Amino acid sequence: MSRSLIPAALHYFDRVASTGSIQAAARAQNIAASAIDRQIIGLEERLGVKLFDRMPKGMRLTAAGEVLVRLVHRWRAEERNAVAEILQLQGMQQGQVNVFAMDSHATTILPRLVQTIAAAHPLIGLSIQIGSTDEAVAALLSGRADLIIVFNLPQRSEVRPLWSLPLPFGCVVAPHHPLLARTDVKFQDVVTYPIALQSRSLLIRRFLEVQYSWLFAEPRGRVETNSLHLVKSLARSGNYVAFTSELDAATEIAQGMLCFLPLVEIDALPQSSDIAIDASKPLSTIVQIVADCAATVIEEVLDDARSGRD
Repeated sequence: MSRSLIPAALHYFDRVASTGSIQAAARAQNIAASAIDRQIIGLEERLGVKLFDRMPKGMRLTAAGEVLVRLVHRWRAEERNAVAEILQLQGMQQGQVNVFAMDSHATTILPRLVQTIAAAHPLIGLSIQIGSTDEAVAALLSGRADLIIVFNLPQRSEVRPLWSLPLPFGCVVAPHHPLLARTDVKFQDVVTYPIALQSRSLLIRRFLEVQYSWLFAEPRGRVETNSLHLVKSLARSGNYVAFTSELDAATEIAQGMLCFLPLVEIDALPQSSDIAIDASKPLSTIVQIVADCAATVIEEVLDDARSGRD
């Protein structure tokens, strides 16, 4: 904290907001709780508003407090970019990049991305969060993420795409599943088998509910879960079919544990793998480096999966 350009009072305020407690923030900072309390009271007096509602079991942000938290996060992101640019002027590619990626990336592209960055750019640090595309966009626009790696990036003026790769819509099944005997697989062929469905937070699920609402009229042996790992495990068992992309199951496809079947319908969902930044911020060199490495890794992972499939 001592090297941060963010004022101490805002730093303590943000820590209380993230922990929900002055005591927890004090323990994290190794300072007296009374010192943090004085800083927050001072901020509230300067701004003329309450930043927290003091509850019996902690601190809850007010509407004004939420506005200030977003400002602190934006300043933190700008500070990281400024420090990185200063280091670049000294000939050093150094700094931290906050990345927000998808659950499936944790077992496909992220391990390879981390190793690639560590080998080629050892002075660049990565902080990686996992969640849905909607959560990633929210993190990007609030300043909690510098770069997002997502599926099916929504078109928004506040978000600047850096790279995109189209992905076919399809399903994954275990080797020797009866569907593999078909030359062209259609949606109506797939739904004759038990289906493992992912969470409603994913575009694939929302698409299915809109285009094929009858699928959800009755359970018919359907399993729903927010765990991609469970979905893939059920598909590997041979008893279930899972709607997903090649990239979601790239590791299992490359290892021969699952097979990907694209659907041939004209109205099947177009999907994409995307990398993006906040459109309001300049693209720093180190964020560009991480984005380029991520794009290369995604292409390599897909090549491995498709080679295994072929």
